Amino acid sequence: MSQHSQPNMEVEGRRATAPWRAVVWGFIIAVACGGLSLSSAVAAEKKPRPKIQPWPEPVQEIRYPSAADNTDQPALFYDSGSKQKRPLLVALHSWSGNYKQTAGSAYGRWCIDHDWIMIHPNFRGPNWTPQAMGSELVVQDIISAVDFAKANAAVDEKRIYLVGVSGGGYGALLMAGRAPDIWAGVSSWVPITDLKAWYYECRKAKRKYADNIAKAAGGFPKDGSDAEKECRQRSASTHLPHARGVNLDINAGIHDGHTGSVPVSHTLNAFNLVAESGDRLTEKQIAFFTDKRQVPEALADEKEADDSYGSRSVLFRRHSGNARVTIFEGGHEIVHKAALTWLAKQRKK
Repeated sequence: MSQHSQPNMEVEGRRATAPWRAVVWGFIIAVACGGLSLSSAVAAEKKPRPKIQPWPEPVQEIRYPSAADNTDQPALFYDSGSKQKRPLLVALHSWSGNYKQTAGSAYGRWCIDHDWIMIHPNFRGPNWTPQAMGSELVVQDIISAVDFAKANAAVDEKRIYLVGVSGGGYGALLMAGRAPDIWAGVSSWVPITDLKAWYYECRKAKRKYADNIAKAAGGFPKDGSDAEKECRQRSASTHLPHARGVNLDINAGIHDGHTGSVPVSHTLNAFNLVAESGDRLTEKQIAFFTDKRQVPEALADEKEADDSYGSRSVLFRRHSGNARVTIFEGGHEIVHKAALTWLAKQRKK
């Protein structure tokens, strides 16, 4: 598996382009200097992105019973058949994805290479229906996925891990708070922490996710409305204080919210909810990270070298109790090697 992340479903189809003025002036200068022809300029603009690999063949599609409503729910599942106790990775799809999302195939390759067990549940699919987006059905679907794996494979219950990016990062934080006794480690990347806050951020930025939230919550979450109550109950922020004993890894690229869809404030606020009072970031510091896409000068020395992030250098890292937060040079993405390498070190206490 490469050191670098594959883009998740939310950013998979979006072309990253330079501002048009820079492109035009760069083209003019290059042509004037004789270093670039029209055909080569067009070819450079159309350079293909790295292809996301499909799920490896040993990963199988299964259905498992959900205690939520006694229905059979779909998932992808991998088990080598070994009788020795092995880690279980519960991997969550992103906001607009489902259990077949190929952007998650890196999880399958890791589990095959390291002889881990893996389940990639659907948990009611994309987050634009009342049945999805952190509902009670979602919570029980994920718990039931763990129960299925334990009943059908040799799971080491001291090494049950949870991972997700974007909407999956939101699901990971939610489940860290809703079922803290299950997890040996939870790794969450560019998560949504507060659904109401994200609704208004997306509405301001004219992103489709505001409509998704309104459809799932039963309306736009104005103060005192039933939709606001739904958003509060389904938000990770409501339940995260219960995750203070969980080994928790929360990550965001410094440019997210500008080049991506979730401001880094969600990651930093999530850390504050599980951190000791003396370790929490101030509102002013969080606003600086979010608005300036920079680390505040007073925090510039709080970082660690971490080769597992590859070219996505760590810009800021802080630990508090069992939790750590990392802001790295990147956007709305996961670095699979960093997430899975950290999880491999965790044991349930």
